[in-house]
Order: sequence, then C-alpha cells, then structure tokens
Amino acid sequence: MASFIEPTFINKLGSLSQNEADAQPFGVVKVDQMGKILLYNQFESKLANVPIDTAVGRNFFTEIAICTNNKLFYGKFKEGMEKKELDSTFSYVFTYKMKPTNVMIHLYLDKASNTNWIFVKPK
Repeated sequence: MASFIEPTFINKLGSLSQNEADAQPFGVVKVDQMGKILLYNQFESKLANVPIDTAVGRNFFTEIAICTNNKLFYGKFKEGMEKKELDSTFSYVFTYKMKPTNVMIHLYLDKASNTNWIFVKPK
C-alpha cells in the first residue's frame, strides 16, 4: 500500500521541529522504542482531541490512543522495533474517545536518525 508521506518529508525527520510537524496536513507522532510520545503535532492533537502538552511524555499505545494497543497496530510497531525495520502503511479505525474515524497509518523507523514515527491521515 502506497504511503501518503512525501520522500522529501521523510528526509527531514532527523531534525524535524515542532513547527515543521505542525505545518503538516496529517498527524505526526514521534515515539521512543516503547511508544512514549516525544513529539505530537497540532493535526493529530485536533484529530484525537488530545492537547499536545497532555500527549507528550505519555505512551501512545497505552495512554493516549488505547484503541491501538492490539496485534494489528501495536503488534506491527513492536515487531518493527525488534527487527529494527519498520515501514508499514495500513488502514485503521480510531475509536477511543472519538466517533469511529477511518484513517491511513504509516509506521516508520527512520534509520538515518534512529527515530520512530506514527503518521495518521484521515480517509
């Protein structure tokens, strides 16, 4: 499945600022290997109805987007962390604290900067 992320954006991930993330027309979430949120952009904040300052420092899978704590979503992320190889795009429906929302997800490990990303685009 083709990603909605432009290669030019992928090349910036190692030095992506909050302002650059906020300028994107999709959700941008940077997480550590355990899923702790390091960067959370305005688009994702509005989509999930979670303030940025509430999300940063919390676990994406177990505290912020609890509906992703399953084999399909978190399972792909954990497998990618174990293999140190993650570039997966798939359809998903967010349901936690919101009306069911169809989205495209792109999980990505940027090897150049050793950073992990969750990108979210509503369908």
